[in-house]
Amino acid sequence: MLHCTEKLKLNENTLHSRLNDLKYYFEKILKREKFFWEIPRAKKHLQLPKVLGEKEISKLFNALTNKKHKAILFTAYSAGLRVSEAVNLKLKHVDSDRMQLFIEKAKGKKDRYVTLSPVLVDVLRSYYKEIKPKPRVYVFEGELPGEPYPSRTAQKVFQRAKEKAGIHKDVSFHSLRHSFATHLLEKGIDIRFIKDILGHFSIKTTERYLHVTRERLVNITSPLDDIWEKGDIKW
Repeated sequence: MLHCTEKLKLNENTLHSRLNDLKYYFEKILKREKFFWEIPRAKKHLQLPKVLGEKEISKLFNALTNKKHKAILFTAYSAGLRVSEAVNLKLKHVDSDRMQLFIEKAKGKKDRYVTLSPVLVDVLRSYYKEIKPKPRVYVFEGELPGEPYPSRTAQKVFQRAKEKAGIHKDVSFHSLRHSFATHLLEKGIDIRFIKDILGHFSIKTTERYLHVTRERLVNITSPLDDIWEKGDIKW
């Protein structure tokens, strides 16, 4: 293992995998109990989320002129969605009566409900009124009817918007989700609520974001609404 670490320069995940293989061989096959008990495991590097400030979010959105592209990014940021969740959002899962989005079979095959932003409702209605798409299943469909908009294309849309907006940070589409969570924490939203909104299994995953005063708030508003009210974003 020392050779793997110092000479081969293997990362933490690979080291963990190799150690598990060795443990299985010696402990299960050769029946040598706790053979690797004293070998310390490599600590994983804690990578902090890369986020955009509210002004950068405004610049990013305003750099987009294509209404469909803009609506996709609005959707992702408004509810802290992964790119796959945004493009796979189905029409039947948008509940404007209860003001909820149903996220089906997300990461870890876990379903969840998230808040439907009032601004996003207006944006989507405006998008459908202006562009007049004819989706069959998904809110955003690709070239083939009934098929979701490609995740990779959505990621390219983000990168082009970032470049056009003059944002030089090393951020990706997923940074919209990180920014959503961070902006909620900065508003004082309880981290436990954010954990559920993001669909995290463990609170430790959510704790990668900021540590703020834990205030229990009944009404959670999307950070998109806050920026919209300031008039910084144009549709």
